[in-house]
Amino acid sequence: MTDQTMTDQIDFNLDTQNLYREESYTDLKAGAIRRLIPVKTDGTDDSAKAEIFVGTTQLLTPEGPLPVQARLMANNFQEALQVFPGAMRQATHEMIAQLEEMQKKYKQKEDSRIIVPGQ
Repeated sequence: MTDQTMTDQIDFNLDTQNLYREESYTDLKAGAIRRLIPVKTDGTDDSAKAEIFVGTTQLLTPEGPLPVQARLMANNFQEALQVFPGAMRQATHEMIAQLEEMQKKYKQKEDSRIIVPGQ
């Protein structure tokens, strides 16, 4: 399959019923909050839909920065600021649990490849 054929099969049409304008706020230390404001196809605000807030931060690891992202359950920017620390903490805990589970599965797979003489 050629590159042209592959790109012809990708649907690049935007969902015009689900458009958002994005604003970003950061303290340049702990992280950032993305505010997604619903808009109509003419670019005006769509007050029939709720805004969405997403928090992002990075954890520094020996392998480099690890991004952490979570939806902030907030009705306005002030609430998003208040729930940001807890949401980032929860997302970090969930990510660590997922990584530990992946490590266990990988270790089990590797252990199963060990050949023990006499068995």
